[in-house]
Amino acid sequence: MRWLLWFLALFALAVGVALLAGHNDGYVLIVLSPWRVEVSLNFFIVAVIGGFALIYALLRAIIHTLNLPQSVRNWRELKRREKAQGALREAALQLFEGRYGQAIKNASLSYSANESPALSALVAARAASHVRDYPRMKEWLGRAAEHDVDIRAARLMTEAELAVNARRYDDALEALHALHENGRRHIAALRLSLRIYRGVGQWSEVLRVARQLQNHKVLSAEAAAPLKLRAHLENIRGKAGDALALATYWKAIPADERNNPQLAAAAAKALTAAGDTASAQRIIEAQLDKEWDSELAELYGTCKGEDAVSSIAKAEKWLTQHRPDARLLLALARLCREQQLWGKAQSYFETSLSVQPSQSAYAELAALFDELGKPEEANRAYRQAAKLCLNTY
Repeated sequence: MRWLLWFLALFALAVGVALLAGHNDGYVLIVLSPWRVEVSLNFFIVAVIGGFALIYALLRAIIHTLNLPQSVRNWRELKRREKAQGALREAALQLFEGRYGQAIKNASLSYSANESPALSALVAARAASHVRDYPRMKEWLGRAAEHDVDIRAARLMTEAELAVNARRYDDALEALHALHENGRRHIAALRLSLRIYRGVGQWSEVLRVARQLQNHKVLSAEAAAPLKLRAHLENIRGKAGDALALATYWKAIPADERNNPQLAAAAAKALTAAGDTASAQRIIEAQLDKEWDSELAELYGTCKGEDAVSSIAKAEKWLTQHRPDARLLLALARLCREQQLWGKAQSYFETSLSVQPSQSAYAELAALFDELGKPEEANRAYRQAAKLCLNTY
């Protein structure tokens, strides 16, 4: 439809020009002594327009001829860039496909053609890391560093991730610190930093990052709990022997993270070894009041607090709530033996053994009989302990 309108418009224009030229009686007189040329105005107009068009076409042909070598060079450059871009696309695709050798080859082609050299170097570095060609990986990372203006954050993330995969955690930590200097603390960097801090054993940082990832909804509470527990256990282990530091650290743990029998047991053992049995007892009592744990109840018997009588009363109260519990009975027996309540200690030892025989209970009962001067009963208990030991192996 559009071409028809153009045709009609041109036809109307031609008709109009023809009518105008038919009523035009003007002429043009050109005098160049001794010659005179007289032509009609219509012819003169047509000649001027035609001459202008001819000169314009001639000049365009000359210019095009002179620019022909540059046009050829531009065409060749365009084809080269198209080939390099295709090589880079192929390299990225092959990296995801797992064709790492071909990915390195095509990334090298695009890098040599100076087509996104920084990205090409990173693709080649990642492909080289997958085939464990670490010298070539370092070479490509070095080439990528030459273009840090464009891809510094991407290069540092790549270096850190590849270093973690190769278990070179110190190198990964160095790259991570450089990344943080640029203010890059996005989710991917946090997830990577969690792996790095675990690798280098910086458990306080593991704890901090795990909490951040949980706050950002990247980790669920269930997924973050084992990480935070491991961090707390390692931090407690690192403060072994320092009762004040252990007590201070325990108080600083949030209540929701502190409510864990394994963590309470580790803290109680560490405090007991450091000589602060009173704090150890308080930790165990608080945890058992919230959630019962037989292993923790047994540990309660090893904590020699200042007021052993109240400890025995506390344990006997638990016994009425969690009967029968062999480990709690064993803890009560130990506490009574410590207070030289021989009859109650023997009764609790025997009751614990009747619920669940154990080598440690038989051995401690035998030691109690030795203290009471009952060698026959002691020997019998020692034999039972030895029998359980043999059955274990």
